[in-house]
Amino acid sequence: MALSNQKEISPDELAERLASGEALFIVDVREPQEWAAGHLSGSLHIPLGQLPQRAGELDREREIILVCRSGNRSGLACELLGEQGFRTVNMTGGLLAWTGELV
Repeated sequence: MALSNQKEISPDELAERLASGEALFIVDVREPQEWAAGHLSGSLHIPLGQLPQRAGELDREREIILVCRSGNRSGLACELLGEQGFRTVNMTGGLLAWTGELV
């Protein structure tokens, strides 16, 4: 069950923050084949299934913006990491709603 107080960001808001030059910590939780098809420049790839084992790669001092294809897996990732004390933000609509470029 998703946390009711979960922070969210729209794809447009994220694009604006990136365009302003803000240094953001973005984690893409999609599967490897999805990542290979295109992802946000500068994002870190950790598939959702690997997140519990790889949480040590994340910075507890920074806000972590989580992305996936539609926003569902990233929402689960936010809940999982939030329970471990991370500050998380879910990009709503996922990369299906992203209108910017992917690499």
